[in-house]
Amino acid sequence: MPIKRRTLLALAPALITGGGLLSGRAMAQDADPRLSIRAVGNPQAKVHVEEWFSLTCTHCARFAAEVFPEIRSKLIDTGKVYYIFRDFPLDQVALTASMVARALPPERYEPFVLALLSSQDRWAFGKDVNPEEQIQKMAALAGMSADTFQQTVHDDKLRHTIMDEEDRAQAQYKIDGTPTFRFNDREQVAQELNYEEFAKKVEAAAQ
Repeated sequence: MPIKRRTLLALAPALITGGGLLSGRAMAQDADPRLSIRAVGNPQAKVHVEEWFSLTCTHCARFAAEVFPEIRSKLIDTGKVYYIFRDFPLDQVALTASMVARALPPERYEPFVLALLSSQDRWAFGKDVNPEEQIQKMAALAGMSADTFQQTVHDDKLRHTIMDEEDRAQAQYKIDGTPTFRFNDREQVAQELNYEEFAKKVEAAAQ
């Protein structure tokens, strides 16, 4: 079963200041390049797959390590699937990591996210570690300056927009856990999938 969403407002009331969440429609995503779609593959592919994920979700980490590489090589790189990453942070730490990932150049997004997921046990759950410091170290390796990192993690507009999109996904698609997949905006699966299961969903969506 996927990890259930923990309400960010309950965990971190200090995150919301002066009037609550901003409307995703009020803040046009094309006005901020950090909010543009993060995806890999050919946009003209017959099947579009969306994954709602959290960077602190252990199920997402396992899927990224054990299943996604095969999806990447057999379905995405071959032009069969356009794969879209959707933020669904389960807690403050995941939210901070999502903000930093989006502040990187788009071509560095996927490698950074996969690096975070593959080392999740160290930066997110390691004993006596400061997750934000660990995220900053990894962001530096991805080319982000210390100044940009600090500006990003303190950017309330970016934070609110990610949270607003998460709430929209929950309201529109009833998403409450990660990972959750949608195939061609029709079939929705709220659980981990192995490669064979995933490939079957892609084949069905292509019909």
